[in-house]
Amino acid sequence: MARILIAFAATATCLMVAGAAQAQDVKCKIRYSLKGWSFIYKEYHGSGTVTCSNGQTAAVKIVSRGGGLTAGKSEVHDGEGTFSAVFDIEETLGTYVAASAGAGASKSAEGQAMTKGEVSLSLAGTGRGVEVGIAFGSFTISRQ
Repeated sequence: MARILIAFAATATCLMVAGAAQAQDVKCKIRYSLKGWSFIYKEYHGSGTVTCSNGQTAAVKIVSRGGGLTAGKSEVHDGEGTFSAVFDIEETLGTYVAASAGAGASKSAEGQAMTKGEVSLSLAGTGRGVEVGIAFGSFTISRQ
């Protein structure tokens, strides 16, 4: 009887570990657009859609705020981002710490990496406008 219970416990533990490993393998992406301005203070607003490999989808709004030595006005269209592996789409929501540096005029490309606890996000997009400087701040993703 004891051997059966030990075997059952070992099997249950293996299944839980395997299930946790699979759940952590959920891959999520975001497609977004942003528009905003900066002059020492930086503020951008936008929207997007987060989609995950497990079928979850969420329409989201984005607010990016910060400060630094920046000046300009720009917009990003058809931006794309990739999140690190998560258990659930809810982990992609929240406020990320962001740092950026750039110089661009007219049509330009943007790339940015940020983190929120154990979840990281890398963004890439193209846009237009003029912006010069270095900024630190937050990038918040919430449901619409």
